[in-house]
Amino acid sequence: MRTLVAGGAGFIGSHLADRLLANGESVVCVDNLCLGSEDMIRHCYGNPNFEFVKLDICDNDGLNALFEKHQFERVYHLAANSDIQKGGNEPDIDYHNTFLTTVSILNAMRRHNVKELLFSSTSAVYGNKQGLLKEDTGDMRPISYYGASKLASEAFISAYSAMNGIKANIIRFPNVVGSRLTHGVIFDFIAKLRKNPKEIAILGNGKQEKPYIYVTDLIEAVTVMRYNEGVEIFNVGVETSTTVKRIADIICEEMYFQDVLYKYSGCIVGWLGDVPKFQYDLSKIHSIGWKAKYTSDEAVRMAVRNSLTKTNDVT
Repeated sequence: MRTLVAGGAGFIGSHLADRLLANGESVVCVDNLCLGSEDMIRHCYGNPNFEFVKLDICDNDGLNALFEKHQFERVYHLAANSDIQKGGNEPDIDYHNTFLTTVSILNAMRRHNVKELLFSSTSAVYGNKQGLLKEDTGDMRPISYYGASKLASEAFISAYSAMNGIKANIIRFPNVVGSRLTHGVIFDFIAKLRKNPKEIAILGNGKQEKPYIYVTDLIEAVTVMRYNEGVEIFNVGVETSTTVKRIADIICEEMYFQDVLYKYSGCIVGWLGDVPKFQYDLSKIHSIGWKAKYTSDEAVRMAVRNSLTKTNDVT
């Protein structure tokens, strides 16, 4: 299998590249290194089935040349602006890095007759909806530019699938943690506590509660997908969840800090566009035989230990 991993030098993409190589596939990793880093994939450089190309996916000429050269059979599209707070301050970031990258990939697939696509979507497409979120939940109203760009991408994938016979799996990720984290609440809390182990500033009221999945569990879900006609959408996650305060507690425990003062900003959300709480209905992904190995709290604790010991585990 000749595969393209878009965003392959990022946190999740690098783990996916590891798994695909372990499965004997030929992998081309493309990344503009805006959030990704060659350090994430440097251990792959000696593998004859691996190639890294630094490229902005919105460079249509460069992307078409890449498709022409390698004749890909499948595309894993993980390229996006994953720093939601930064995108909230600069909407063009999500428009370019999250939405236009999808359009560019779809156009390249159409031109070069590539028929299989996996797209990394997000819980943010649902907006601030209450109750268990199902794949067929309607009236979705994203409250962040990131969520809107992902939902628009899903719509374009649906159209390109119908018009060009593309078989697409859309996986709506929850919060993903593990080794090689580059940003997010765990990353931020550890950095803050290293500067000042006596207190930590926490955005929101600490009661924000979300499911956290360990990256190896997510990669397992991604790689067991079958590609059927049309578009399939799957929620992927865990049945448990973790509050922001609990994350701070776990980090303090693992860093052996006691009596740390938590200073909350006091709002029910951490920032504009943040969804304070959500939970997936996972019956669809469970029905195909996949279930997460680790609970949300276990995933958080393992990710904290990865970050503190600089573990760079290979999926």
